[in-house]
Amino acid sequence: MVTLAVGGVAVTLSSLLCVVLVSVLVKVLHKLWWTPTRISKLMASQGIRGPPYRFIHGNTKQIATMRKEAMSKPKDLSHDILSVVQPHMHSWIMIYGKNYLQWHGTRAQFVITEPELCKEILNNKDRAYPKREVQGFVRKLLGDGLVSATDGEKWGKLRKIANHAFHGESLKSMLSEMVASAETMLERWKDYDGKEIEVFGEFKLFSSEVISRTAFGSSYIEGKNIFEMLNNIGFLIFKNALTIRIPGIRKFLKTRDEIEAEKLEKAVHASIVEIVKKREEKAMTRGEDSFGSDFLGLLVKAYHDSNDDQRISVDDLVDECKTFYFAGQETVNTSLTWTVFLLALHTDWQEEARKEVIQLFGKQNPNHDGIAKMKTMSMIINESLRLYTPPVSITRKVEREVRLGQFIVPANVDLVISTIAIHHDPQIWGKDVQLFKPDRFSEGVAKATNNNVGAFIPFGLGPRTCVGLNFATTEAKIALSMILQRYSFTLSPGYIHSPLHYLTCRPQHGVQVMLHSL
Repeated sequence: MVTLAVGGVAVTLSSLLCVVLVSVLVKVLHKLWWTPTRISKLMASQGIRGPPYRFIHGNTKQIATMRKEAMSKPKDLSHDILSVVQPHMHSWIMIYGKNYLQWHGTRAQFVITEPELCKEILNNKDRAYPKREVQGFVRKLLGDGLVSATDGEKWGKLRKIANHAFHGESLKSMLSEMVASAETMLERWKDYDGKEIEVFGEFKLFSSEVISRTAFGSSYIEGKNIFEMLNNIGFLIFKNALTIRIPGIRKFLKTRDEIEAEKLEKAVHASIVEIVKKREEKAMTRGEDSFGSDFLGLLVKAYHDSNDDQRISVDDLVDECKTFYFAGQETVNTSLTWTVFLLALHTDWQEEARKEVIQLFGKQNPNHDGIAKMKTMSMIINESLRLYTPPVSITRKVEREVRLGQFIVPANVDLVISTIAIHHDPQIWGKDVQLFKPDRFSEGVAKATNNNVGAFIPFGLGPRTCVGLNFATTEAKIALSMILQRYSFTLSPGYIHSPLHYLTCRPQHGVQVMLHSL
């Protein structure tokens, strides 16, 4: 037996080991049992209930089962997609009410579907609802870039750069590149006249090309490997979204997917640094401030800034590039795909949109002034974003115990806003909520929502409203206008309606349409 002297008291090694094990056990039980029990009781005392917490896994196994069952069922062409995309939320809202408590492992998630509460959370006036720091696979994809960065000085610095890159005159200067990217896409479409074409894949190429050319001054070919690697990380996120690991085990034992994600992250980092080096070398021949006026140029300039308050690190630069490579491509791709799906299904609105395009542009390419006047197209895009909004939910965390509406919410609880549930709520939108009716936006968003600010949030709300909002809508209007000038299209008989919550709301089997040249 080994005996140690601790503070003048003889302690056996076995006794010390027992103390350590008991201490670890207490901490584990506190995290896995005591904290969930305490939060459940506190929320239940305020009328907030939900599916019971299950040890370690929370409700993730139930959610996985419900998703698998929803995906396996045949579906009709209904736009009522909450039961398919978020089947657990659809079911639990029916049972527990519009706001309820669910569990992602040991993390409490307060699900919110009331617009007034959403507005309070997203406006975040008292800074009580910051972004939760991303971990695991999501961190490999986005790092600590603008989308994932928690509120603070760093986020403000990155937001300022992005605002400069994607608004005002900078956005105007990108129109020609967007048009050129659409022309490249439509050149491919000439081979599909009178035939079926799958547009999800087409818009993926198009949106990738636009991001490459406008933000990074390169073509899709140069960024192709980066897009592919980021998409591979995206798949790993989807695959592991509901996987719960025992706390602390990741430090000692990594899964194959975690090892693969680390390799991909390092490769993406190296590829982006190489692109940055090329930009720096190019600038050497032009002068110190000639890094370019596109997004990459502004980031490189900030990286070299002599002012500590303005300078960003190389990791910040890489994370911002990753964010816009992926997020800029994924959201536009899915929203364009669903808009074409809806216009293929509702050809009366397709014709209305075409009339507006011809009236504004004739057979000429879209221009800035005409895009600003597009009323019918704006209505159609808004209705598409309402029915098939790309980000199905928005997550924040409670920084400290707060009063949210009538509820007292403890610190470290996640707040999950179900965008799709809100966008499909008949109490907000009326009995025709599941119908495609762009004219509900004929007098603007405020009128459509009865001035209910938190009822239409495809790009978020408040200080963290998506910085790419104007960029994305301009890109979509250009692509749709140029398609409508050249083609009419109908839904292919082979199309299978299966909306899927991947990273965004995307069509599981793509969208096939029949093209007919005009």
